[in-house]
Amino acid sequence: GVMERLGLGPHILLQENPRLIYARLTGFGQTGKYAKSAGHDINYLALSGVLSKLGRKNENPYAPVNLLADFAGGGVMCALGIVVALFERARSGRGQVIDASMVKGVAYLSSFLWKSQNLGLWSQPRGENLLDSGAPFYEIYKTSDGKFMAVGAIEPKFYNQLIKGLGLNLDELPAQMSFSNWPEMKKKFASIFAQKTQAEWCSIFDSTDACVTPVLSFEDAASHQHNKERSSFIKNDQGEISPRPAPVLSRTPAVPSCKRDPFIGEHTEEILLEYGFTKQEIAKLHSDKAIELKDVKANL
Repeated sequence: GVMERLGLGPHILLQENPRLIYARLTGFGQTGKYAKSAGHDINYLALSGVLSKLGRKNENPYAPVNLLADFAGGGVMCALGIVVALFERARSGRGQVIDASMVKGVAYLSSFLWKSQNLGLWSQPRGENLLDSGAPFYEIYKTSDGKFMAVGAIEPKFYNQLIKGLGLNLDELPAQMSFSNWPEMKKKFASIFAQKTQAEWCSIFDSTDACVTPVLSFEDAASHQHNKERSSFIKNDQGEISPRPAPVLSRTPAVPSCKRDPFIGEHTEEILLEYGFTKQEIAKLHSDKAIELKDVKANL
């Protein structure tokens, strides 16, 4: 209701411009018991049901920083809603209001978890299933130099290559999907991975389909051969590294900026002047603390 109190609600603005796409991104949504309550990613993740599935056996549920609800269930789903609304407007000529709630967004992202419950993928308690660290072949193992390797050898043909790379004999091991043997196999795999460095394991698995890859730090990820060949990361004029925008379009690819990120308020005056505000009006907005201004040149 904040925008309504400012007289800028969607119904007012859509009367002036029926083609307007008006996106409302919130945590709990525009309506409901928690609609006016404060919250953060971890709260939206909890209410969606997803948080209950994340974490290891006999440990508390674990929230993976704020990627899932804030950025995936919120930002990405909201952006997708805008794209869909723009596509629809091309046919109808009319805009609409997008209600993007982080709880609903991340819940929808987890549809696979809901739909696959009857397939046996999530029949065990948290941390004991195929994809949540229960399986020895879908796990992260520590190497002798304190680094880690990620293993995702689900399919039998990939699992066979994993076993070969570990120097084990498939015929001497329990069946891959023998759930009761998973804890024992995890200990065996962990003891083997702990005998070599990350680089040594990479030399063994890099040319195979065992689905074994190094767990890279930001610095290592930016300098890794594969990512360098793909130009997956860019460096700005301050030497700061960040991911290149994705996905890449073939005909109209984005051209990433190599300039530093702008300071808050750095371009406020420039943009408001472009939109017809006078310098006096901008000064009044600044004195009323409605906007922020930052004169970068004055600080140089």
